[in-house]
Amino acid sequence: MRTVHVTVVPYDSKWPQEFQRIVNSLPLVIGSDCERIEHVGSTSVLGLCAKPVIDSDVVLKRKEDMKAVSAKLADAGYIDEGDLGIEGREAFRYEGKPELMSHHLYVCGPDSRELHRHLAFRDYLRKHPDAVREYSDIKKQAASLYPDDIDGYIAYKSAFIEKIYHICLQEE
Repeated sequence: MRTVHVTVVPYDSKWPQEFQRIVNSLPLVIGSDCERIEHVGSTSVLGLCAKPVIDSDVVLKRKEDMKAVSAKLADAGYIDEGDLGIEGREAFRYEGKPELMSHHLYVCGPDSRELHRHLAFRDYLRKHPDAVREYSDIKKQAASLYPDDIDGYIAYKSAFIEKIYHICLQEE
């Protein structure tokens, strides 16, 4: 799942359909353990420049079902990468799914702090076009400065992200 070369592209109106194709590929895998699947990350915000990778939060009905869902995802070609340093969720990469757009799956319980942050950030940006423009500019600058350094790219964006988290989580 590690990005080798950072590429940021303009918003693509096909991203919502690509998200839906990913969702449609998962029901038999996840089954009744799943409450919903949320399109999160930059590709989920109209007009926002992004790395062309769909981020999805698979929200379980009960966090206790994580092991069972992990096993089902493994049977479907997904590889559990652990929490990648973020408690309360599991990250999955995949192999052998050329029919689907590049994507990340994050599986979490309904009370996950990271799920809450993802949704708050996404929803804030969806309501604030000025923030979308500012974040797009920051992402393009970050990709230009750090084309082969995903950690540098992430660090460059972090002040803006934290600012938005502070604003949107205060509004609740």
